[in-house]
Amino acid sequence: MLALLDALKIAEPMDFAGSSLGCDTALRAAIAAPHRFRRLVLMIPPVAWTPEAEQAKQWYFDSADNIEEVGAAQWRRQWAQAEPPPIFADYPNYRFSPDVSDELLPSVLRGVGRSDLPAPDAIATLIHPTLILAWDTDPLHPVSTAERLKELIPGSQLHVSTSVADIKTWTDRITEFVTA
Repeated sequence: MLALLDALKIAEPMDFAGSSLGCDTALRAAIAAPHRFRRLVLMIPPVAWTPEAEQAKQWYFDSADNIEEVGAAQWRRQWAQAEPPPIFADYPNYRFSPDVSDELLPSVLRGVGRSDLPAPDAIATLIHPTLILAWDTDPLHPVSTAERLKELIPGSQLHVSTSVADIKTWTDRITEFVTA
């Protein structure tokens, strides 16, 4: 990320939004070069730091193994027919289909399973205005991680959505936050 900012010759502090593993990217970059960032938006932070996190991360390894056993096309069909997370149960347009090529999908999933957010003490050094957006009932992006980030980052704001209608307010929330 920092090399990309250098390549694009972006020197002024920027606002950055990251979703899921993008939260990890945002946090690591802001810790490494705090002067490069003005505000952070962390959407659906991934499971982290707890024994439960390791159990939840096993889903990524199991999915990678399953893809190698049944093939990516079959795995994608299975997921297309699977029950959505509870927050999306009443949303008819919910679809889960990773935008990753079939041949890379197992490696990407294993990489995500091995990842973790930066250490809490490193996150606690951040002073950037930070908006944290989470949604309820997702074991891979639990509210508990978002709540812990709120505790760690001074002055951060947390909003937890419990409905798709509320998730649809995120664009306006982010716009308001970065233009304040």
